[in-house]
Amino acid sequence: MKLLYRTLAVVVFAMLATSTWAVEEHKAYPGGPCHLYRLQLKDKKGSPYSLSKPEEFLSMKSLERRRRQGLSIDSTDLPISERYLSKLRQLGLKVVSKSKWNNTVVVALPQPDDLRTLADIPFVTDVTHLFSAPDSVDISSRDELIPQNLENLPVDSRVQMSMLHVDQLHEVGYRGKGMTIAIIDGGFMNVDRIPLLSNVSVVAQRDCVYPPSPDFYGELDHGTMVLSTIAMNRPDTMVGMAPEAHFVLIRTEDGRSESLAEEDFWAAAAEYADSIGVDLINSSLGYHHFDRSLGDHPYRELDGQTSICSRSAALLASKGIVLVASAGNEGLGTWKKINVPGDADNILTVGAVNQQLMNTGFSSVGPSADGRVKPDVMAMGYHSAVVSGKGTLTTANGTSFSAPITCGAVACLWQALPNLTALQMIDLVRSSGDRFEYPDNVFGYGIPDYWKAFEKARTSIDYYMRWEDLDD
Repeated sequence: MKLLYRTLAVVVFAMLATSTWAVEEHKAYPGGPCHLYRLQLKDKKGSPYSLSKPEEFLSMKSLERRRRQGLSIDSTDLPISERYLSKLRQLGLKVVSKSKWNNTVVVALPQPDDLRTLADIPFVTDVTHLFSAPDSVDISSRDELIPQNLENLPVDSRVQMSMLHVDQLHEVGYRGKGMTIAIIDGGFMNVDRIPLLSNVSVVAQRDCVYPPSPDFYGELDHGTMVLSTIAMNRPDTMVGMAPEAHFVLIRTEDGRSESLAEEDFWAAAAEYADSIGVDLINSSLGYHHFDRSLGDHPYRELDGQTSICSRSAALLASKGIVLVASAGNEGLGTWKKINVPGDADNILTVGAVNQQLMNTGFSSVGPSADGRVKPDVMAMGYHSAVVSGKGTLTTANGTSFSAPITCGAVACLWQALPNLTALQMIDLVRSSGDRFEYPDNVFGYGIPDYWKAFEKARTSIDYYMRWEDLDD
C-alpha cells in the first residue's frame, strides 16, 4: 500500500469543529477503459542525441550541478529512441510515460492485450502489465479553505527543528537559499490558494500521472502537508526547515487506485527533476502492495535494484542529487519493513521518532533484503507541525513528515557546504547520527546533528582540498 495512504490513516488533525471533508462523487474512470503496460526497449538506436551535446537534452542548471560535483554524462542520460517511439505510435499504442534511465516506456490501450503480442515488437525485450482501470472511482473535489485565528496556535514547529540543531544553521544564515527541492507526491491541494503558503517559491510543477488531473491543485493534500514542513516562512506562525529554498511540485500518485504504474510515474518524475536541475528530491511515498496484488513486491525484492523506482532512486546521487525518502509506516502492521524506493542505495531513508527521541511504533524497519542498514536516519514524525489542504496549522504523524523535515535540514547544510557532492553529503549526514558507531535497523545511524555535521565538514582537510579543486 502506498505510504501516503498509511500516513493519512495516522494523521492527527487539530481542526476546527466546523471543518468538512472534500465532496466525493462516484464516476466512471476518467477517459474510459484503460490498460497500461511497461515495455522494456532493447537499446537506444535511432536517437538523434549525443553525449557530446548534452545541452540538447539537459538544462544548463543540471549540467552545472554535474560539473560542480565532477560527474560525467553517460548513456542513461540519453533520451529514448525517437525511432522506436514513432514505431510504437504507428502500431496504435499511446505512449504515456517514459524512463530514459531504465529505457522503458508505458503505453495505454483501451482493451487488454495479449502480452505476447506486445513482446513480438522487434525492439521490445520484456512486457509488464501495470494497471487496468476499475469500472468506476470516487472523484474528490477541492477542500474549502478554513480561516484560522493565528492566536493561540495549536502547533509548534520549533521542536522538529531544534531536535536536528537546524535552528543553529538558520541563526547563521543557512535557510536553504539557492537550493531547489523537488517534492514527488500524491497531490498539492490548495497550495495555490492557501494564505500561509503564499510566499513559498514554487518554480515549476509537473503531473506525471496518466491521465493527468484537470486540476493540479485539487488533488490530495498529502503533498501540501509535506511541502509546508520545509517551505513555511511565517516567523510569527511557523517556519519550515528550508524556507528560502525553491520548490518543484511533481504529482505521481493516482488517488483513485494503487498500481505498479505509479512506480513508472515516479521514475519519470525523478528524471524530470534531474533534467531541470534540482538539488534534492523528497519522496514521502512507498510501495510493496498493489490493487489485486498485481506486481506486489515480496521482501526479497527490496534489494534496491529490483523495482523500477528503486533503480532510478539509486542513480540520483550519481547525477548529483540527494534523495530523501520516507521509510514507511508499516511498523504496526504485518509487513513491518521499509517500502520501495526506501530500499535504494545512496539515498537517505528516514524513520520517525517522537519528541522524546523514541522511535514511533508505526515507523518501518530494515534491513534491506541484501542486508544494508535501513532506515538511514531518523527525524520527528509524531505530531509534526504541518499546514493542511484546508489551509490550517495542525499536526500529523508519519515518516511522510520526518522525511521532508530531513530534506529541509540537508538543504540548509548543503547551502553551507556547497562544495560537497551528493554522495559526500549523504555520508556526512549518516556520520552525524547519534548511533553512527552502532547502527541498527530501527534507528539506522540515528538522529543527526546538522550543526555538528557543519562544523565537522568545514574544518576537515578533505573539505578544503575539495574547495581548492573547484577554485582551480
